[in-house]
Amino acid sequence: MQKPILDACCGGRQFWFDKFNPLVTFIDNRSGEWVLTDRCFKVSPDEVMDFTDMAFPDKSFKLVVFDPPHLTSAGDNSFMAIKYGKLDKDWRDILRKGFSECWRVLDDYGVLIFKWSEKNIKLSEVSKLFPAQPLFGHTSDHKTHTHWICFMKTPCKQSDKIAV
Repeated sequence: MQKPILDACCGGRQFWFDKFNPLVTFIDNRSGEWVLTDRCFKVSPDEVMDFTDMAFPDKSFKLVVFDPPHLTSAGDNSFMAIKYGKLDKDWRDILRKGFSECWRVLDDYGVLIFKWSEKNIKLSEVSKLFPAQPLFGHTSDHKTHTHWICFMKTPCKQSDKIAV
């Protein structure tokens, strides 16, 4: 039986209160453990899968969490790149495909939660790629400008979007 929740790029499951929640399918495009000086970071998804090309049927999940990489300037082997991932110069295409896939696997009236840190790319740039108009959002950290954005997939027309 399909679990009702998808974390589309789980990384180290850092914001989950229950990192092994039985309702969640955790995916990431990598799996492994990294040790840098005094720090260790582990990524162990249920399935290794890229958020731009997910092997799930349409409308598989009631809730999708999308916390893609947000850094563009971190060193390839830096702790920040290992912990948060790193976007290439084609970040718009990557995020556009990610939103498209998250939207595809989200059931009608399902909820998509998007998390974004403006460390390198402003939310106003990323919002141009949103699949629909957000319902609401919140800036949770005024130092790194981490935003949480909530969408609901309705079966009606989704083209009426606004920039955040």
